[in-house]
Amino acid sequence: MGLAEVVPGVSGGTVALLTGIYKELVGAIATFGPQSIALLKKPAVFFTEHRMDFLLSLSLGMSVGILLFANLMRYLITHYSPAVWAFFLGVILVSAVMVARARHFKSLVIWGLPGLIVGTSLLLVPPLGGSESLVMLFVGGAIAVCAWILPAVSGSYMMLLLGLYETVIGHISELNVVPLLVLALGCATGLLSFVRFLSYLLRKYYEQTLSLLAGFMLGSTVNLWPWRAELSGERHWLSPWEYAELGEPGFLVPSVVSFVLGGVGLWLLARRTEL
Repeated sequence: MGLAEVVPGVSGGTVALLTGIYKELVGAIATFGPQSIALLKKPAVFFTEHRMDFLLSLSLGMSVGILLFANLMRYLITHYSPAVWAFFLGVILVSAVMVARARHFKSLVIWGLPGLIVGTSLLLVPPLGGSESLVMLFVGGAIAVCAWILPAVSGSYMMLLLGLYETVIGHISELNVVPLLVLALGCATGLLSFVRFLSYLLRKYYEQTLSLLAGFMLGSTVNLWPWRAELSGERHWLSPWEYAELGEPGFLVPSVVSFVLGGVGLWLLARRTEL
């Protein structure tokens, strides 16, 4: 999940869903509230009530993934971006298909189609001009974490739309403590505000919610097309040959191999997970 979150376009929530820990994750976070403050006087009860064993293990794994791969992903995206995007295109495309196959056809038609439309419409949202202020980092964290917990939307992609992606990756790479603490506080605020609503949807409308998110995931795959470029301030989706004409290496064969590896790897990881 940590690796997924340093890539704009890939959701840590997708990884959680396909590894079978999603409902447990949402349920554990939803236990936090005003009553948690009183439980601090009873550490053992607090630890048990809030599934801290699970949350701390997950947080540690994500932190290690982010710290280990932030610099590597920055390098790969800079020098081998088509192959990187192709890998995660395979991951998300297979994810969407696996989630959709587990849903009822009627539910997919009613809820999956709107999700597909909304997911694709994100392409029309232009990136905003970023700001390095701490206030913007707090707000960006609160927004991005809502995307992170959904198995369809990327927190990093939301950071990209807010113009904060490069700033955040830079702070992580350089271990700038104060900005990262402000970002974490924003994430905690947004997560606790949103997760109770999501937990309610998963309890009461699981089939409909997953159908909606399956469509959303499928629509979001367009954002991961390997050969795209900003031309005259607009995003363009190109063929590998058009991309190469811009003076950029197309990496056609490595990208195809990466796409297959991403899709097959995800299928092997999630084939026994109940969706």
